[in-house]
This record gives sequence, C-alpha cells and structure tokens, in this order.
Amino acid sequence: MRGEPFLDVLPIWGVFLCTLLLVLLSVEGGYRLGRRRHQRSPEEKEGPVGAMVGATLGLLAFLLAFTFGLAASRFDARREVVLDEANAIGTTYLRAAMLPGHRDELRALLREYVDVRLETVRTGRVKEGIRRSEELQGQLWARTVTLGEKNPGSIVVGLFTQSLNEVIDLHAKRVAVTIRSRIPGVIWVGLYVVAALSFAGMGYQSGLAGASRSVEILAVALAFSAVIWLIADLDRPGEGLLQVNQQAMLDLQSSLGEPKR
Repeated sequence: MRGEPFLDVLPIWGVFLCTLLLVLLSVEGGYRLGRRRHQRSPEEKEGPVGAMVGATLGLLAFLLAFTFGLAASRFDARREVVLDEANAIGTTYLRAAMLPGHRDELRALLREYVDVRLETVRTGRVKEGIRRSEELQGQLWARTVTLGEKNPGSIVVGLFTQSLNEVIDLHAKRVAVTIRSRIPGVIWVGLYVVAALSFAGMGYQSGLAGASRSVEILAVALAFSAVIWLIADLDRPGEGLLQVNQQAMLDLQSSLGEPKR
C-alpha cells in the first residue's frame, strides 16, 4: 500500500532488535573513529565535541517526544471511535424497534454487524471485515430507503435514518484512524537518522577522550530501543501488546442478544 510505513515489513520484536543493533553499531563506529582521530590529531578538544553531541541528543529527545505523542494521540482516537460506534449502533438498534416495518430484519442485520466488527478485531482479517461490514451497510440502507419511500412523513423513520447514517460515517472514521492514520515513513526515517548520528557522536566523544568502552551504553541502547518498540506498538493496530479495548462493543453484543459461536 502506498504510504505504508517501511517498518511494517518487520514484526514489532524485529523493530526492537534492529533498533538495538543500529544503536550499538552507531556507537561502535563512532568510538572507533574517535580513537583513530585521537591518535592522529591529539590536539582536537573534547569540549566542543561534547557540546555538539548534547545538541544532537536534545534534537533526538524532541523527535522521540513528538513521535510518541503522535502515536499516543492516534491510539486515543481509535479508542474513542470504538465507544462512539458502539453507542451509535445501540441507538440505531433501539430505534429500529419503533419502525413500521422490517424491524426484525434490520435488528438482525445490526446484530450481525456487531459480530463482524468484533470478529475482525479477533482474527485480524481487516479487509474481509471491511468488505462484509460494507455489505451489511448496503443491506441496511436499502431496507431503510424502502421504509422511507413507504412512510415519507414518518418521524421515526427519519430518526432511524439519521442514526444509521451516523453508524456508516463512524465506520469510515474507524477505518481512517485504524488503517490510514499512521506515523508517516518520513518521520521514522528522520528519527533513525538523528538517532544514528547522536549515538555515533556519543561513541566518537568517548573514543576521542581515550576512554574505554562502557557497559552503560548497553542500558542506553536498550532503553532507546524499548521506547521505539513502544511507539511502533502504539502505531500498529491489531499487533503487539497495546490494543484498543473492545469492551464497549462486547457489552453492546451482549445487550443485543447471544453472540454467535
């Protein structure tokens, strides 16, 4: 898919390992370059290099905070749209009971619609779930049009049409925030480039000072990789440990009748 983040080719655990490897290689490369520079040009001072390293690390921290905030806000948006959709479907289901016709058929379609939404989340078959949801929307709308033609002045039919239209709109919104609203690939590229330069600068400063390799850099690399893993997890619906709670839809399914087995 065009515009899909390039990191999606890796599983989330692969993102963690690749990030860890990148950090360690950057530090090691910078360290070796610093040692070589120290031997050839001992007059180069550590102080100016430390200032530049501090500047790049500050920029890296800013990019991390920005990217994490972006992923967290979109995770919250996915959580809110689940609640909004559950409320909209529940309202549509209640209003269907007052319709002058097709009420049982429409309510059965709404129950199936909820089942499809939950099954899509459970199995991860997003394309199939979207296709089936849109088929059910078409069936619901066709029957609503028939009701509207037979009862042009009915307030109840008008209210039901309004709530059904909201359900369809929320489907489009949920697809947008779940599938299409992702962290752009250019941000990931920028983040990794700045990270590589920052950690290479740390290693360069250490090598320039003539210090030995410190095991503390492993803790820094692990911490940075964990943050990247967390951002990737927030950005990927349907994968990882951080998933949007579907309790609102489960409660709705229970209130509409027995769930399908």
